[in-house]
Amino acid sequence: MELLERTKGERCCDVAAPKLTAAGAERLAADFDILAHPIRLQLLDMLARHSGKVCVCDLEASVAVKQPTVSHHLKLLREAGLIEWEKRGLWSYYFVNEKAVRSLRARITDTLSAYI
Repeated sequence: MELLERTKGERCCDVAAPKLTAAGAERLAADFDILAHPIRLQLLDMLARHSGKVCVCDLEASVAVKQPTVSHHLKLLREAGLIEWEKRGLWSYYFVNEKAVRSLRARITDTLSAYI
C-alpha cells in the first residue's frame, strides 16, 4: 500500500463542518456545567418534587454540606435562571422556574438527539 504525500494543512479526507457552532457549544457546556455538581442536582431534585415553595432551612437540612455551601449552589442555580425565590420574613422560599428547566431540557435533548 502506497502512502500519498500531502502538504502541511491539507486534509486527508473530506470532513464535514460541525453542526454545533462555537456559541452553541459554549451554551451547551454552560448547561452541563450548572448540572455537573451533586449538591445542585440534589437541590433541583428536592425543588422539582415539591410543587410549592421550599424554605431554605429545609433545603439546608436535607444535604450534607454547611449553609454557606448551600447558599452558594442556590445562587448559581438562581443566576442560571433554573430556580427562583421569594422572601417571607426572615426566610427565603425557593421554587423551580419550570419554563427555564423545560428550555434547558429541550436544548440538551435537541443537541444530543443529533448523535443518535
